[in-house]
Amino acid sequence: MNLSTPVANITRVGKVTASKLKRLDIFTIQDLLFYFPWRYDDFSMSTPIAQLQPNTRANVVGTVEMLNNKKSFKRRLNITEALISDDSEMLKVVWFNQPFIARNLQVGDRVSLSGKVDSDHGLTVMTSPIYEKITQQVIHTQGLVPNYHLTSDLSQKQLRFLINQVIDLAQQVEDWLPETIRQEQRLLTLATAIQKIHFPKNQQDIDQAKARLSFDELFLLQLQSQITRQAIIRNKALPIKFLEPKTKELVKSLPFVLTDDQRKTAWEILQDLETDQPMTRLLEGDVGSGKTVVALLALYNTVLNGYQATIMVPTEVLAKQHFNSLNKLLSGFNINLALLTNSQQQTTNQEKITKAELGQQIANGQAQLIIGTHALIQQAVEFKNLNLVVIDEQHRFGVEQRQTLVAKASSTDQLMPHLLSMTATPIPRSLALALYDDLNISIIKQLPKDRQKIITKIIGPEERQSSYDFIAQQVGQGGQVFVICPLIDISDNLGARSVKEEYDKLSQQIFPNLKIAMLHGKLKPKDKTAIMEKFSNNEINILVATSVIEVGIDIPNATVMMIEDANRFGLAQLHQYRGRVGRSQHQSYCFLMNDDSTSFGQQRLAAMLEYDNGFDLAQADLKFRGPGEVYGTLQKGFPELKIATLYNYALMKQAKEAAMSLLQINPNLDNLPKIKEKIVNLAGLSHLE
Repeated sequence: MNLSTPVANITRVGKVTASKLKRLDIFTIQDLLFYFPWRYDDFSMSTPIAQLQPNTRANVVGTVEMLNNKKSFKRRLNITEALISDDSEMLKVVWFNQPFIARNLQVGDRVSLSGKVDSDHGLTVMTSPIYEKITQQVIHTQGLVPNYHLTSDLSQKQLRFLINQVIDLAQQVEDWLPETIRQEQRLLTLATAIQKIHFPKNQQDIDQAKARLSFDELFLLQLQSQITRQAIIRNKALPIKFLEPKTKELVKSLPFVLTDDQRKTAWEILQDLETDQPMTRLLEGDVGSGKTVVALLALYNTVLNGYQATIMVPTEVLAKQHFNSLNKLLSGFNINLALLTNSQQQTTNQEKITKAELGQQIANGQAQLIIGTHALIQQAVEFKNLNLVVIDEQHRFGVEQRQTLVAKASSTDQLMPHLLSMTATPIPRSLALALYDDLNISIIKQLPKDRQKIITKIIGPEERQSSYDFIAQQVGQGGQVFVICPLIDISDNLGARSVKEEYDKLSQQIFPNLKIAMLHGKLKPKDKTAIMEKFSNNEINILVATSVIEVGIDIPNATVMMIEDANRFGLAQLHQYRGRVGRSQHQSYCFLMNDDSTSFGQQRLAAMLEYDNGFDLAQADLKFRGPGEVYGTLQKGFPELKIATLYNYALMKQAKEAAMSLLQINPNLDNLPKIKEKIVNLAGLSHLE
């Protein structure tokens, strides 16, 4: 076997398991080795049974004294019970619906158990712990045990077992970082870092592996940033004049008053547009801060100057929403808007129009302001004179996708359109300037004046019914409700709530008289759009959804956000969900449903009660991701990173200095084919090929 060997060829991996790994983008052994843990369970110390405390997680080593299976006809469960003893005490262990355990273990076996400790009528019990026989290599229950993000029907034990089988092949991974840089930064070799990140012996192993892998990510980002900056300097743009009287007319017509931050950031953008240097600006603003209106002033001036402008968004639901809201705000200003997604197309004057007809209007300039998804970068789409590109939620698009859209506006290699990127992911200015050397930064921190603070509460199991009662009351007063779940389908392995499960429960048992719908990524685009339109028109009382609603959805009538299994989401993600309510003058509420009784879980969610802006929460999130936790793929960073944290200022500075130093002596990365290949793959910088 080698790094390019398909995972299906690994021992005990068949087509079924290979298809599950495929959902995690794991196709080869190399993919498996680069699928990093996001946290660790610390079972480095075994606890005597007599010293176990309820509501903690612990490792126990003992001998199986009794083992049997029985049926619970009331709950239709198969129950496996065991008694485990050590020199101090006896422990009862219970597993549900795992009858095979009674075949795998025998009385007299020495076992290692790790999991949550409970109390049952004063008796200490471990429920569904992970177990291993002491005779085999112990990788699941002792030491620092890695945890990975999973997919349905794939367990931590399976993933650890597979990685453990191939971990020695990490020695075949080519170390692309120049040896001089590696030694200057005192970093591990790449092979050693990979081995230690998966199976560390101590905290120092994790720290060293994390430092190397984080540096790699940040170093590549800094190289990309510096190269992009140099490319931008070489290009020119067509200036867009600020037409003050007409802009004031538009501002005066708005149904709200611009905040000071909105005025300031709009002015920064409009000044950029007046130069012949292509604007490359990042507009940061917390959820609900009004970034779209700021972008509208730039889009409007572009059209008034006789050019086309476009705004690209990540989802069809958001594209349709932007089209409707901008159409309303520009009503009476004689601007021809167009909507283009894979499943729908529309213009200001024509609800029914073919793709070919709309393509012709874009090509001849009749469509002046085009709103769309990645459908905008399809080969068939041609613009007449596109001069401003706005990318909403820029981290949802690959750099190559953004550059493809920009390239559609470039009549020559030296002429570029102006580019405005927008994000609701909070990054402090000092960090954004360090990370994005090729972008100017504008930040909106103020929220509109009529917004009330969202009341946020952590809801335990005992308060669930009262929460349902409150929701019924809110709906009775005309409000609407979001219910967010981590999964689409039910999964016994992950133990998390799913959209389909909650939809059935809420519609059939809890709120049978209310109008309830579900929304998730597996639905067809036209069905998603239809559901959101009904929700927008208050034809649906409760929408049960996945993270598909995380970005940009604007339902002013929604007053309650209920997030199931809230402890499974990052703080930044929870804040995004919370931002979907509280978008009008009505008092709104966010319920964080939490069955995690650990002090860590409670403390982390408590930050949602303490902070109500994303910038403060981003800093709090770093504190809770302690030194023993590796940043995972659920981190909603900008861009998303596997290992690095955007808040490690010292490492960011080191990576930036190393990148600048390398480019100073080797601007074209000559004789560094591996680095060049990685930059091309990362950024789509074709001039490096």
